[in-house]
Amino acid sequence: MVDLKSEVLAAAAAAKLASADLRQRSRVDKDKAVVAIATALKNATAEIVAANKIDVANAIAAGTDAAIVDRLTLDATRISAIADAAAEVAALADPIGDLVRGFTLPNGLNVRQIRVPLGVVAMVYEARPNVTVDAAVLCLKSGNAALLRGSASALHTNQKLVEVMQAAIVESGLPAAAITLVPGDSHESVNIVMAAREFVDVIIPRGGAGLIANVVNNSKVPVIETGVGNCHLYVDSAANLEMAVEIALNSKTQRVSVCNTLETLLVNAAIAEKFLPMLFAAFKQKGVTIHGPATLAAACESAGIDFKIATDTDWADEYYSLDI
Repeated sequence: MVDLKSEVLAAAAAAKLASADLRQRSRVDKDKAVVAIATALKNATAEIVAANKIDVANAIAAGTDAAIVDRLTLDATRISAIADAAAEVAALADPIGDLVRGFTLPNGLNVRQIRVPLGVVAMVYEARPNVTVDAAVLCLKSGNAALLRGSASALHTNQKLVEVMQAAIVESGLPAAAITLVPGDSHESVNIVMAAREFVDVIIPRGGAGLIANVVNNSKVPVIETGVGNCHLYVDSAANLEMAVEIALNSKTQRVSVCNTLETLLVNAAIAEKFLPMLFAAFKQKGVTIHGPATLAAACESAGIDFKIATDTDWADEYYSLDI
């Protein structure tokens, strides 16, 4: 029986070989594969939804927070949007070979900084199956192999997504291992990837603060650190207040489970008296709860807004709910 470490390293080694192939590919080859992925995802919508239902049912049975379940859930509309986003990547300029800057030394030597593929890009992320596709197509577009380690809670969905994408790129002439799902569903598989310096060129953690801190602090592979998804909006005294209300409303209430949802709103004191009643009226219609200083309590009560005194932890919280 093959042990987990051997399985993970074999997958990483295959991705490394695929990255050497991708490095030589033209923009036409890469774009063809990305477009094929977009088409294949739409064609396999029923299969993907069926696999996703298993993960969603397991998450609900485990008592997972409703917002996290929403992040996990895929339907035909969401799959179509993911596929359309993939197709848009194909239309982007090819970054490989782009001259960043250059100069000539006094001795006549030409020095140029040119963009090249990194190699194998490992992505470690949480229960967001759309990231599986986003990461794969961005890596392909930039000539890199994608080594994907999503959340165990999305295992069935990710397996089906990778299966569909691999079939699409093979049909386009690229190696299947250009998109590879890390075997296993335990944290141990992540630890093995973080130590696989001979195969993995860079690792990118995408998720909450705990996940990012674990990778940054423990990885032996170089890490590109990302944000933790606590988003702020500042309304300046010179702002268009009607536009500011629309931005706040859209970014807080459109879909509370996503990582770019608004969590903290800062208002310049000079326009607070005029702006806050406008904001509160909009928030009341959507059922938003405000966490703030005691000085806002009376205004929120007058506007019929649910209000809570903000604690120290509120400023770092990612709510996954209609709280701000």
